[in-house]
Amino acid sequence: MEEESTLVRADDPKPPGEIKLESSASEQENIALLMDDVQRIRQRLTFSFPVLVTRNQMKFVYELAMETIVSEISIHIPDQKKTCSICSDDNFEPEQMFSIDLCGHEFCVECMKRHIEVRLLAGGVPRCPHYQCRSKLTLGSCVNLLTSKLKAMWERIIDEESIHVADRVYCPNPRCSALMSVTKLSNSNSTKEDVTMRSCFKCSEPFCITCKVPWHSNLSCNDYKRLGPNPTADDIKMKALANKKMWRQCENCQHIIELSEGCIHVTCRYNL
Repeated sequence: MEEESTLVRADDPKPPGEIKLESSASEQENIALLMDDVQRIRQRLTFSFPVLVTRNQMKFVYELAMETIVSEISIHIPDQKKTCSICSDDNFEPEQMFSIDLCGHEFCVECMKRHIEVRLLAGGVPRCPHYQCRSKLTLGSCVNLLTSKLKAMWERIIDEESIHVADRVYCPNPRCSALMSVTKLSNSNSTKEDVTMRSCFKCSEPFCITCKVPWHSNLSCNDYKRLGPNPTADDIKMKALANKKMWRQCENCQHIIELSEGCIHVTCRYNL
């Protein structure tokens, strides 16, 4: 077999040294391909200089050079803009989009904020705004899009959906309005004298579970209803006092009267 020499050099036409390799014609082709690869690698590197290596080091050097290429070369991928099908803007960055977990539909964050707010104000759980998509949004996935007020509204709607319509009762305290279950309230403690009185789970204010109003102390439900809609606190106190003093109310003129003497028959003065 003929012995040949392969020279590895930097930029000097005279090699500083040489590596003697015994090779066949196929080996020469492999070496030529290897040298071409080396040249391509050097062209792609920011900086390089040649170093003579022995035959058993060539594989290591080649792999090291390839690793360097991977770490040095950055592949430029054009920015992929997103389109919102609600506002039709097609210039959104991926981080400006909101993706719905159940269906994968994407919309811009601002459009989703407005959509969620409108749905909550209408009293419903927000759904995917895509045409004919019925996927429900979850509170957990949308919490970053909500104000504290909208978050409380969503939580309340979830509570309402967990209680049947006929079983719902709201605290009559205007500063509370907590939602409760009539069934659960009916199972709570009550006294024999006040079988219709319950206390709100949230604010603890007493109320009548039958009338759905603040507790009308010393008044039966029928007496309370006779006071008409939205009676004042003074009306309730007056009615309670009348019951205590055994006063009666004229059914015609609604005046409170007291029996001082005579029979129990009452003739309204306005009928004379």
